[in-house]
Amino acid sequence: MVDPAERRYLEEEDTPLMKTIKGATMGLVTGTIYGTIVATWYDVPRVERSVALPGLIRTLKMMGNHGLKFAAIGGVYIGVDQLMQHYRMKRDFINGAVGGFVAGATVLGYKGRSISTAISAGAALAVTSAVIDAGGQTTRIDNGKEYYPYTTKKRSTVDS
Repeated sequence: MVDPAERRYLEEEDTPLMKTIKGATMGLVTGTIYGTIVATWYDVPRVERSVALPGLIRTLKMMGNHGLKFAAIGGVYIGVDQLMQHYRMKRDFINGAVGGFVAGATVLGYKGRSISTAISAGAALAVTSAVIDAGGQTTRIDNGKEYYPYTTKKRSTVDS
């Protein structure tokens, strides 16, 4: 029987397609929340008793627009990152930099409708991704311990 801590290192957690779907979903959720905040700050219409629907529709459109934009950026970024990792057979900061450049250039460049905007948006996301990846910053720290929300040791009957 393989220890769960060892199994995590031996098996790949998700397939590249699943990682891309997770990235797009996370982008959708984050963008929708961001769209809600932007809608409450900038697009606060004067709501009267009988005309609340137009304000709600504007807020939902803004939430959807931001959500789809973030989902596209997340999906393209993770998808290109996974493609680069598959074809290069390496897992380093270059994969993320290329993914960031492609995501910024395609999604944000398309919105800006100019080559200079596409290049600068792609470069900004590429540099950000490369700095984070090269710096080794991560949300997970592996110190070799398994943390459970409960204890795995048996209690003696004297303790209770």
